[in-house]
Amino acid sequence: MANPLHIPVLPTEVLHYLDPQPGQVMVDATVGAGGHARLLAAQLGPEGLLVGLDQDPGMLTLARARLEGMRSVLVHGNFEDLPEILQKLQMEAVDGILVDLGFCSDQSANPERGLSFQQDGPLDMRLDPTRGEPASALVRRLQEKALADIFWQFGEERFSRRIARRIVEVRQKTPLVRTGQLAELVRSCVPRSKGHGMDPATRVFQALRIAVNDELGALERFLFALPACLKPGGRVAMISFHSLEDRRVKHAFRNHEDFEELTRKPVEATEEEIRHNPRARSAKLRAARTKPISKE
Repeated sequence: MANPLHIPVLPTEVLHYLDPQPGQVMVDATVGAGGHARLLAAQLGPEGLLVGLDQDPGMLTLARARLEGMRSVLVHGNFEDLPEILQKLQMEAVDGILVDLGFCSDQSANPERGLSFQQDGPLDMRLDPTRGEPASALVRRLQEKALADIFWQFGEERFSRRIARRIVEVRQKTPLVRTGQLAELVRSCVPRSKGHGMDPATRVFQALRIAVNDELGALERFLFALPACLKPGGRVAMISFHSLEDRRVKHAFRNHEDFEELTRKPVEATEEEIRHNPRARSAKLRAARTKPISKE
């Protein structure tokens, strides 16, 4: 894909809170199509270095094109792998880290990835297509209670039990292997809101994607390892798109003894940005820095 569809959210705010300086080393741990990474690399200059990670090899291809001519290193890996990746790059710690927990528009627009119900495609949902099992496998093998728990815990879906029960009934006759199949099944179980409410399939698709990719587990492991990846005074900015992520980031930044919070409340997009990039509506940015070494 020559021209990425993805528009980076909160770009001005990311630069403000990470405050990249010439010669520094920073990590975009979810580099995606390279939008944020390009902005950071421009500030770091030829003496600095931008390290980009992504668990999707296809995103690295897009980012590589966007970062052409800039000093950067791109690595295939999940953001939770950052400690091991820095070790392989012979880096003890870096000056700044960005994590955008949303998935890229280029991924959701591709029906073959199964991340969206807007177009019919395989029920996959893996952000790293090289490992793990697709959503269709979870839907096929999990018991009714386990499915209901996923829909409730990761999607906060009020009709989780009803949907899980219906999935078990349907799969005995017809394998659920397409996004369109699952979306229609969910819609048949959930009353549609009057007016222009959210599509009933939204929460179930979110929950399955989180489960397939172990997104919350990866986030918790990353937050635990994060302080050691930053130099004293190093900065981190994290963008989340739902409360399950935001609560974990807030707790880590507020309660870890090594962090100083830079954003007491989450930073949200302006109305102007939302008009140009509707995806920014649900984005919440939190930032922190590690405490500098005391001079005493």
